[in-house]
Amino acid sequence: MVFPEANLFAVIDFMPDHLKQHIFHKQVTTTFIQKLPFARKHYRNYLCLMPLAIEQLDVSGYDVVISSSHAVAKGVLTHANQLHICYCHSPARYAWDLYHQYLQESGLQSGLKGLLAKLILHRFRAWDVATVNRVDYFIANSRYIARRIKKNYGRESTVIHPPVDVENFTLAPAKEEFYFTASRLVPYKRIDLIVEAFNEMPEKRLIVIGEGPDFNKVKATAGPNVSLLGYQPFNVLKDHLQRAKAFIFAAEEDFGITPVEAQACGTPVIAFGKGGVLETVTSQTGIFFPSQDKENLKQAVKLFEEKQDLFDQNEIRSSVLRFNQKRFREQVRQFVFEKFDELKQNF
Repeated sequence: MVFPEANLFAVIDFMPDHLKQHIFHKQVTTTFIQKLPFARKHYRNYLCLMPLAIEQLDVSGYDVVISSSHAVAKGVLTHANQLHICYCHSPARYAWDLYHQYLQESGLQSGLKGLLAKLILHRFRAWDVATVNRVDYFIANSRYIARRIKKNYGRESTVIHPPVDVENFTLAPAKEEFYFTASRLVPYKRIDLIVEAFNEMPEKRLIVIGEGPDFNKVKATAGPNVSLLGYQPFNVLKDHLQRAKAFIFAAEEDFGITPVEAQACGTPVIAFGKGGVLETVTSQTGIFFPSQDKENLKQAVKLFEEKQDLFDQNEIRSSVLRFNQKRFREQVRQFVFEKFDELKQNF
């Protein structure tokens, strides 16, 4: 944590005990959604209540409020003497950029349920824009998200890339003959695309780590050269990142932590050339493919194999050390203190 002395507030808190160490096992103040039926697994169904819920959190006793927002956190109510800084991971993608894709993948393009979903998202967008001025300053997690904040909210932002635990990843003595990807198996991550491409390259081996709603669907289509391992502990993930000949990344992601972790292991990245990955992967550390289709991905794999001897593990690792946790803490603290000093000078 950047400010370990801070009190924590959230819409819900179902964080597993083994992850509580990241927040020093601190008590989290939550909203009424925490106690609603089935909230642990189906909290997304309460989206229509989340704007109301976030506004019930009383943070009026604090000089500085930092919201970490990908949906409603930036809508917390603050007064004129408070400094509110929003670290924005993304404007809610299902309400903005991925609106039509979300409706299609959820089967909500028509019918009564579809009409209700469209109404909820329409009202959510109106609330989302209306709360923009509750934020004094935006921090974006990438230049890509800074552009989306400008487009959706009409606000400028300062880019501070997220922290990655690069020190906890090391080089392997040698790469092995398999490609690797790891992700939550949800539609926009496009693990299905990666598997489809490797089904047509049976001489090449692919290993997939991750679980999610698309797991069974993707597993049913996987050929004999594709292994889906489901959820695995960190040491298994790290081991595969270290030994893989390349990491495959087909999502249009806001930043993309795992491609940075792969590079910290000296592993080149084959990535869809759009989104935050353009800020972490270079021509010296990976290969880009121009569109999310299997033919372009197959061509990128072919190009990688022609050039793989040109990639240097040490150079790849060195390129991402700038995303370390210490840098993040220092940049955020400096930004917050500077803005707070400016606020005090005006009162």
